[in-house]
Amino acid sequence: MSVLVLMAAILFLLMILIGGKKGARSFIALFLNFGVLFLTILFMTDPNVDPITLTVISSTVISCITLFYINEVNRKTTAAFISTIITIVISLFFIVIVTENSMIQGFGEEEIEELSMFSIYIGVDFVKVGAAMIIMSTIGAITDVAISIASPMREISHHNPLISRKDLFTFGLSIGKDILGTNTNTLFFAFFGGYLALIIWFKDLSYSIGEIVNSKVFSVEMITILCAGIGIALVIPITSLITAYFFVKTRE
Repeated sequence: MSVLVLMAAILFLLMILIGGKKGARSFIALFLNFGVLFLTILFMTDPNVDPITLTVISSTVISCITLFYINEVNRKTTAAFISTIITIVISLFFIVIVTENSMIQGFGEEEIEELSMFSIYIGVDFVKVGAAMIIMSTIGAITDVAISIASPMREISHHNPLISRKDLFTFGLSIGKDILGTNTNTLFFAFFGGYLALIIWFKDLSYSIGEIVNSKVFSVEMITILCAGIGIALVIPITSLITAYFFVKTRE
């Protein structure tokens, strides 16, 4: 416990030194978002609650905290927020279809032994839970890309007030192209970092490449990464378009 407190204190100090008041708000936002996630998981175990609806609500709240609480309410954060919600709704339909057809809901055989003592007949739609899990895994990346595009677009609009909507949109796309590759790689390496022990376990059990790829545990994570990548790719033109419309509209 002392290690956790020490690491949290170091993170807090660094965020204060580098980010000032915004860094302090960012640190508090971590705990606020954790609270939202905790409540989401708590309510999701209720059979009477629709996991998809709950996920959309919680994603909206997380986006509000991440964008409006940290960066305050302005045209930049409003454009990023609208872009995030639109991307989530579009991604949601795609993710539900992928989850249903890939049959990745539930637990893999590698997890059955640990869960054998529990009853899984809890009346919860695991397809929707699986889709909700993927959405919750992508919300951070989508929000990050949205604000990363809207912020420099706001700056270029401020310093070049005569820029056309088309040129501002093109500028946003140009930024998005640079972000796309790095964020996708971040998601990919985050998976391997988090599941390195699982990969080593696959090797010790002499799993073939085919068995690894077809393993539900591996497939869930790879599909999550791919869905997150698709979400990142979608939010780039959406944010560029909405932000360009917002900033040029206010000049008219």
